[in-house]
Amino acid sequence: MPTSSVSPPVPGRRTAWAEGLDELRAAATTEPGRLRVIGAVLALLVVVFGAVTAWQVSDRAAAADDVVTHSQPLTSDAASIYRSLADADTTAAAGFLAGGAESGATRERYATDIATASALLVKASANSRGSQEAGAQIARLNSRLPRYAGLVESARANNRQGLPLGGAYLRYANEQMRTELLPAARALYDAETDRLTADYDKAKAWPWYALAAGAVAIGALGWAQRRHYRRTNRVFNRGLLAATAASVAVLLWLVAGHMTARAGLTDSYQHGARSLRVLNEARIDALQARGDENLTLVARGAVLTGARQDFYETGFRSGMTDLAGPGEHGAATSHSRLGAALALADDEAGRRPVRAALTQVRQWQARHAEARAADDKGDYDGALAKVIGPDGSTGESFDRVAAGLQQALEHEQAQFRSSADTGRGALGGLPVGAGVLAALAALGAVLGIGRRLAEYR
Repeated sequence: MPTSSVSPPVPGRRTAWAEGLDELRAAATTEPGRLRVIGAVLALLVVVFGAVTAWQVSDRAAAADDVVTHSQPLTSDAASIYRSLADADTTAAAGFLAGGAESGATRERYATDIATASALLVKASANSRGSQEAGAQIARLNSRLPRYAGLVESARANNRQGLPLGGAYLRYANEQMRTELLPAARALYDAETDRLTADYDKAKAWPWYALAAGAVAIGALGWAQRRHYRRTNRVFNRGLLAATAASVAVLLWLVAGHMTARAGLTDSYQHGARSLRVLNEARIDALQARGDENLTLVARGAVLTGARQDFYETGFRSGMTDLAGPGEHGAATSHSRLGAALALADDEAGRRPVRAALTQVRQWQARHAEARAADDKGDYDGALAKVIGPDGSTGESFDRVAAGLQQALEHEQAQFRSSADTGRGALGGLPVGAGVLAALAALGAVLGIGRRLAEYR
């Protein structure tokens, strides 16, 4: 049988790895060896503290930046898409009521709404970041919008010729808007709002790993200095003291910066993003109510609910209830859009335009009641004048409501941006600062331990 060429281990001989471990253990039993280990551990802990701080703060700063520059603007754009579509539908109905007397301003407003919605859809598609929900709704809107515009043009063409078929086309266009376009726009708005909420949560989350690493590093530095004092009776080691001061500075900066960021972001959400959402909802309610009011005269009772009531008049009343609460007089209820907007506004500049909008809503309701009374008596032309006439009409009241809500939106947008900028600014220089201070702390720990080792040479 052939024999193996591998020689058996020599009895009593140890590997280089085992011998190396023995040398390290022997070195660690001496004071210089212990100091070297302590210095290495201290430097490592401080570097880890700085690295984790830079990582977690950078992550939160990026989320805060997304709130300001990405998710909130996209949420605003999604709301504008909804508003443009709803306003286009409302304007198309108003133009249809005017018949051959449709003004150039009405046609221009409709065209502007369609163009605005199309442009914002292109922008949203480019910035959707691969969101499946947002992408699906954008595709749905892009495919349905040309069809809706074609139906409106057919309604206009038939209406100009005095053909009753125009009303049917317009009602079908409105059905497409209600059942296809507006739900898709709402889903897009909800998807972008959810993304905004997620960015807020990410930006405001406490950097627990960094805080824990800081506590461990500072605790280890404190223990090393106490050990130094007990063995040498020297109160201070300059290197370790500098390392401790730098580490404490990073920790305090981290806590203060994050608290400031959280406060700013929370304020931007409470008095900015939430207010903007409620005001956008109020604007949508007003637009839908105006569209239902116009279509009540277009349909003239041709579309009924299950309870045999006029479908569009029922929709108008429901929209007004959501907008300002039940009843046609007094202040808005807390559960209504305008009531919630008043409660969320944190200054008089924010409350004033909302109150003005509420006043115009009450006037709108009173004028609408007059129009309905005229129509119920068979005075269609009188009702038409009270709805789309140049003076004293519900259209005039609606425009004033829209103007008040737009002013409130602009104010709350400025409030949001100011608070959010304060929040993200508090995290601006912290990642770099933490890295620099951590490097200095590690250097201080090494030099402090080195000074002590020099005493043994």
